[in-house]
Amino acid sequence: MNWILLAVAGLFEIGWVFALKQSESFTNWKYGALAAVLLVLSMAFLSLSLRTIPIGTAYAIWTGIGAVGAALLGIGLFGEAATAIRILCIVLIVAGVIGLKLTST
Repeated sequence: MNWILLAVAGLFEIGWVFALKQSESFTNWKYGALAAVLLVLSMAFLSLSLRTIPIGTAYAIWTGIGAVGAALLGIGLFGEAATAIRILCIVLIVAGVIGLKLTST
């Protein structure tokens, strides 16, 4: 169950980054408020997952989900470059997250 909570925390992490981008440096208050709410939810779910998941593992996976999600949002929604090296780096982050999950107790 705590792994599911961690995954949800990671999805909220992606959500708040998207809302932050849409807030245009907090000039759009609706997206700014959404970013704040999603950030709080992300941290709350991360906190709940720490009941059984080691902090180093949970934090690395949480930030990995957020980093990969933000990179994919940038490519898919905001027209950022999808170069081979960027894709390779995203794959390496995913491999690291999977490795941490597989080696965690």
